[in-house]
Amino acid sequence: MMASALSVLSPAKLNLFLHITGRRPDGYHELQTLFQLLDWGDQMVFTPNQSGVITLESNNTGIPPEENLIMRAAALIQCGKLGAHIKLQKYIPTGAGLGGGSSNAATTLLALNRLWDLQLSRQQLQELGRRLGADVPVFVGGHTAWAEGIGDILTPIELPERWYLIVTPDCHVSTAKIFSHEQLTRNTIPIKMAAFFDEGLRNDCQQLVRRLYPSVDNALIVLGNVGEAKLTGSGACVFISFENVTEAQEAQEQLPEEMTSILARGVNRAPLPTELL
Repeated sequence: MMASALSVLSPAKLNLFLHITGRRPDGYHELQTLFQLLDWGDQMVFTPNQSGVITLESNNTGIPPEENLIMRAAALIQCGKLGAHIKLQKYIPTGAGLGGGSSNAATTLLALNRLWDLQLSRQQLQELGRRLGADVPVFVGGHTAWAEGIGDILTPIELPERWYLIVTPDCHVSTAKIFSHEQLTRNTIPIKMAAFFDEGLRNDCQQLVRRLYPSVDNALIVLGNVGEAKLTGSGACVFISFENVTEAQEAQEQLPEEMTSILARGVNRAPLPTELL
């Protein structure tokens, strides 16, 4: 008997730092980063059926079906007459460096694997996710992690709880544009994991993104008035971390009214329903 509908949070992530250590012959970049999962993100509802058809209902209509990572993820593991209706309530901005599309793809793999009773292991799902994008495996793993390679060699890590104030500039930063730009720093010397805890580390994309996108530059300046502001991923979002929610709320109250922001708690494990654990 097929399982019933499943409602799942598709979490956002932050890159607490991002070092680009080289470029491979295939064009992919070697990097080091620390993925911090958040307790905030998109909401997805999966309803399985025997139609053999995948349908998607979403408040985000800007992505063509053939480019949509949700549909591509579902097609990767679909077989026979298995079908599903997927409903997506999108809160994570696109082009924001918060991993929205990758998280949606990973959540789709996890949910449909369970609902269709495919019994694929977490490792198998991560291998499939790697075909969709370098950030997908960390969301399939469901754990905050140190990452190397192209971002897919993962070491789960436990971090102290922090709260994050995230500003979302009104722009879409193209990851392809940033990573293909001739002025991008690509020769950062690799570090050991312990160095993250010993010293403040940077995002190698930050200086380039703030030069190319004035709204990101402005967000970094404004947020910098209340703490050490950093870019996540290749942008556009910038963030500051705090020890508790009260400090984060006080900082948020200092922002200009026109500046869109999010408060989110960092979590070591994705808040998945028990069916997916």
